[in-house]
Amino acid sequence: MSGQGLLYTIYERRLLRELDPTKVPHHIGVILDGHRRFARAEGLADYALSYERGMRRFEEFLGWAQNPRIPAITAWVLSPQNLARPPEELEPYFGVLIDLFGRLPELAERYDLRLRAIGRLDLLPDHLRAAATGLAEARPSGSATLNIALSYGGREEIVDATRALVDSLVSRGVPADELAEHVTVESLASHMYSADIPDADLLIRTSGESRLSGFLLWQSAYAEYAFVDVFWPAFRRVDYLRALRDYAARERRFGR
Repeated sequence: MSGQGLLYTIYERRLLRELDPTKVPHHIGVILDGHRRFARAEGLADYALSYERGMRRFEEFLGWAQNPRIPAITAWVLSPQNLARPPEELEPYFGVLIDLFGRLPELAERYDLRLRAIGRLDLLPDHLRAAATGLAEARPSGSATLNIALSYGGREEIVDATRALVDSLVSRGVPADELAEHVTVESLASHMYSADIPDADLLIRTSGESRLSGFLLWQSAYAEYAFVDVFWPAFRRVDYLRALRDYAARERRFGR
């Protein structure tokens, strides 16, 4: 181990010791941002190499999230807007995602995770959609939840939840002139993609961007944010533990 690596290890242990286990997030959302910029900065031959590094880093991240244990994680890997990128960029990424989805069930068994893909999966190419839907079939239960947000947008989720709520009300025979009074915060929340897990406590975005781009728009009303300068493939456990430390130090008032 290099001298720098030893220092990071010592620092990680210190951060872990100082973490208050009662102040750990119950739900972390993470935006895996910066793959293409990482490839350009590192002079990589193509984006696929960066995507591969990023997904391997994501697998490492899942291990970090076991100590301390995080009950729910939502990872945003693809937005509907990303699907407009050129095929020469998308196809390598799709291939890397499919490889990741093939490895995730084994990791999920090791960490006792329930797997689920959320988003407008119908917009995906058939081979990617099949791999994504297979996650829930492979690991339908677990003591913690991992959501893979794929072709996901926060506005789209709210629209889909509204449609699902209206469909449910109509199927129950609620008259049209009474529909509006049944649209409440609670009723809408019950139709979100992940209605069965808590709202996000902490949102992490890498690559130095200081915006959420609609990620978990509904669930992030009272979340804390961590904007990290490094690109996702270079994201370290030290960066993650710092985000947890900063989160634990904040006073959360939930609008009160």
